[in-house]
Amino acid sequence: MTRLAIVAALEREVRRLIRNWRVVEGEHEGRRFKFFEDGGRAVLVCSGIGAQAGRHAAEAVIALYHPEIVQSVGFAGALDPALTVGEIFYPTRVIDGKDGSSVILENGTGVLLSFHSIAGTEQKMKLAEAYGAQAIDMEAAAVARVAESHGLRFVATKVISDESDFEMLSMDRFISHDGQFHSARFVGFVALRPWLWAQVIRLGRNSARAAQALCRELQRQLSTEVDKAELNANVRV
Repeated sequence: MTRLAIVAALEREVRRLIRNWRVVEGEHEGRRFKFFEDGGRAVLVCSGIGAQAGRHAAEAVIALYHPEIVQSVGFAGALDPALTVGEIFYPTRVIDGKDGSSVILENGTGVLLSFHSIAGTEQKMKLAEAYGAQAIDMEAAAVARVAESHGLRFVATKVISDESDFEMLSMDRFISHDGQFHSARFVGFVALRPWLWAQVIRLGRNSARAAQALCRELQRQLSTEVDKAELNANVRV
């Protein structure tokens, strides 16, 4: 049994965290997954982008590792103008934009909305008003529902990768049916459109800053859990 199962969308979001973790390939319901193991205390799986991808990965890691806690981590867009790139966001409520249902978390502040696509600035404003949410992602609600269906505790740690006034490019055409992002196709698309270069450069810098902040926070959380476990072991002795 592994205490913590972490579900991220893309490996580049968590690469700094998992670079020295053991890599194991596994299969669940006909799908192949790559798992990153941290000495038995945690396992991480990268699902791909979107609710369906997140759901499949969460089901797989629960079936194969039997965790006590399931955590959704990764990038989120700011709906609240007060949130800035690199800021860690711990929601106390996650709303599924598909049906309006929600999951309440034990700790945290603010509302995270899981939406079916990447939102532009105008849509961000509308979603913030409609749902009372401060941040937006694509996978957390699906992962939360899977954890809930298995009677497991769910937590979420998100990092802001784009602010409320940042106009995101339409990425849907570069995401495959299984949630994988086709970087080569995206680069080819942007290369022929010089007017997008400045925006893409800024997006890349924001993503790098967000990934660094996220990995730093996740490492802190894991170190804290180890300290707690060692303390409990000493108490039992």
